[in-house]
Amino acid sequence: MENEVIVLDKAESFIERLPVKFQAKTYWTLQLLERFGSQLKEPYTKSIKGYKKLKELRVKFGSDINRLFYFQYDARIFVVTSGYIKKTQKLEKQEIERAYKLMSRYIEERKNEDT
Repeated sequence: MENEVIVLDKAESFIERLPVKFQAKTYWTLQLLERFGSQLKEPYTKSIKGYKKLKELRVKFGSDINRLFYFQYDARIFVVTSGYIKKTQKLEKQEIERAYKLMSRYIEERKNEDT
């Protein structure tokens, strides 16, 4: 049984702005997440220290690198919150904070739907 990958609007608009071949590689990497879920490991994914549940999906195309932030919402549901082009070795703090807020908002909205 495959997993479900939900791509939020911010992540989708980021992907759509990428060059076509980079988009293709990004969608291919999302398919890996869908197929392997939490079994997907480096170099494709990595946990982000200090941010419980939040992970990065790593996509490299030529000399360009992008990061998509995601979290595991349920046993087989993964939610991609946002993404950005990585220009330095370190993850950009403001991008992580944005992704964390999107994750928190998504979880809160789902809780409100259940009540």
